[in-house]
Amino acid sequence: MNFERRAGILLHPTSLPGPYGIGDLGPEAYRWVDFLAGSQTTLWQVLPLGPTGYGDSPYQCFSAFAGNPYLVSPQRLLEENLLHSDDLVNLPPFPAGKVDYGMVIPWKLGLLDRAWQRFTRLPAGEIHAAFAAFREQHAAWLDDFALFMALKEAHGGAPWPTWEAPLRRRKPEALEAARADLETAIERQAFRQFLFFRQWEALKAYANERGVRIIGDIPIFVAHDSAEVWARPDLFHLDEYGNPAVVAGVPPDYFSETGQLWGNPLYRWEAHAAERYAWWLARIRTVLQLVDIIRLDHFRGFAGYWEIPAGEETAVNGRWVPGPGADFFAAVEQALGSLPLIAEDLGEITPDVVALREQFGLPGMKVLVFAFGDDARNPFLPHNYTPDCVVYTGTHDNDTAAGWYQRAPERERDFARRYLARDGSDIAWDLIRAAWSSVAVFSLAPMQDLLSLDNRARMNYPSRPSGNWQWRMAADALSDGLRARLQEQNILYGRTPATARARIGHLE
Repeated sequence: MNFERRAGILLHPTSLPGPYGIGDLGPEAYRWVDFLAGSQTTLWQVLPLGPTGYGDSPYQCFSAFAGNPYLVSPQRLLEENLLHSDDLVNLPPFPAGKVDYGMVIPWKLGLLDRAWQRFTRLPAGEIHAAFAAFREQHAAWLDDFALFMALKEAHGGAPWPTWEAPLRRRKPEALEAARADLETAIERQAFRQFLFFRQWEALKAYANERGVRIIGDIPIFVAHDSAEVWARPDLFHLDEYGNPAVVAGVPPDYFSETGQLWGNPLYRWEAHAAERYAWWLARIRTVLQLVDIIRLDHFRGFAGYWEIPAGEETAVNGRWVPGPGADFFAAVEQALGSLPLIAEDLGEITPDVVALREQFGLPGMKVLVFAFGDDARNPFLPHNYTPDCVVYTGTHDNDTAAGWYQRAPERERDFARRYLARDGSDIAWDLIRAAWSSVAVFSLAPMQDLLSLDNRARMNYPSRPSGNWQWRMAADALSDGLRARLQEQNILYGRTPATARARIGHLE
């Protein structure tokens, strides 16, 4: 595939405004797409769309295939006669500017259960046929996921390695008994997925019709307490009790003297290779039903990854282990053809990582808030870019542009002002202009930067276990003035559909 010069905004659906405590796939999502199309912005980037678990992180989901039921729109359920207007009165006192997951989750799941009950009482019709077709289409992952979630519910949310041995080890007779005992709970879990996929696919079709493509995100690693690790333990380095033998992370670096201990189980890549990466191919196919372009998180892990013995308290005592490398991407290309992939190649990047990315023609990432810490040789400075990259003012993992500037050392701030030829009073838009005007094929900014918000709007602190992923956009944020200002940048720097002509090859 070819990438074409475009611009976009990073905004996770949970950050959309609305009355129900968390952004969802209802009217505000369509208004957001209209804002993008009206400003001739043709990319919308989201974080992983899976069902979040402990810590509410979209990078630690109960499934690598399933969708997040908290994103299901109550308004759309009302329109489909799956809820009654009485279900949406007496709302909890949701805060306006952030997601209070402790308040949202029980309320939202209760609402989805009422929708399920109403669905079971509706006469047979189109929606029942659509649910049956959905279950059949997605059976390869949905059957295990729905059973896994029903079992978690029956065990009070406890992680699967603590379940009884026959269930933990997936003994056929134990699974058969569980399916019989938990039939209604399993159906209810499958129905939640049906609602998510139905609403998301309608939103994606609406975006695509208006010229907006969606960039999704595939985390390289999956959560230990997930349906996939439980269903396919042979694909992961686990001990006899189902616990990780080794875990993922990154080594000590400039940002952390103890590294980052993520705790995800690591793949038995030889087992994946023996199946020609069938599990990964299925994962990519499912994600491509939901998005148009995929950002591969922690791309360097495909070349080599940091392996930490289980039980370590930090990431210091690890080692580098070779990843699947070119064999993996060759198998993907052979099975699925030329794919729209972006390599998240941040962090400790060695020559083998660069070679792997270049071998398969994948654009890498540049981040402008990392650009001003040293001198003109910094690879994140725009004059060092080549077209085969994607530039961001910042990502979900670092501070907002305004927050960065407020906290940066004066030497760094001074270099930024001199480089950008600006006084720093409008630093977020200074960075947006630098990104949009660069040769990078895609330029993107978090919505917080379009709004010039400070550190209080930061989405995630990678070292903080809770209190992340909460920011929500104000209901009046999408003003005509903001739309016009963004459109002007797109027009000036050739990133509109009419002016975008520069292309880079991909997997060619």
